Amino acid sequence: MRTSFLGRWAVFLAMLLLSFNLFAKGPVPVGDVRLKELPREAQHTLALIKQGGPFPYSKDGRVFGNYEGILPKQKRGYYHEFTVKTPGARNRGARRIVSGGEPASSGEYYYTDDHYATFRRIRE
Repeated sequence: MRTSFLGRWAVFLAMLLLSFNLFAKGPVPVGDVRLKELPREAQHTLALIKQGGPFPYSKDGRVFGNYEGILPKQKRGYYHEFTVKTPGARNRGARRIVSGGEPASSGEYYYTDDHYATFRRIRE
C-alpha cells in the first residue's frame, strides 16, 4: 500500500513540476495571435502602449522579469508589462501584454490571458 501511495505522489509531483516548466531549457515556443483576434480590451491596451499612456493601472509599464523563462532571454529591464482589463474581475485579472524593448515603438508585443503561463506574440 505504501508503494502505491508513493508512486501516485511521485506522478503528481512530476506533473506539477512539468506544468510550471521547471524542466525547461530555454524559452518555451511562443505561438502567434493576430491583433484583430485579441479581445477588444487587449487591442485598447496595445493602442495605449503605442501612444505612451495614460495607463489605468499604477503597475502598468513596470519591468517584467520573465522568471518563467517562456519569452526569449534578454537582460533585466528589456520587458515591460501592461494590464489588459478583464471584465468582471475585482482585481487586475490575469491578462497582460508584455512588450520588448521600448514599449511605445518596439513592435515586439506578447499577450497572455493566463497570468504568464503561456504567451502568444501579437502580429499586426
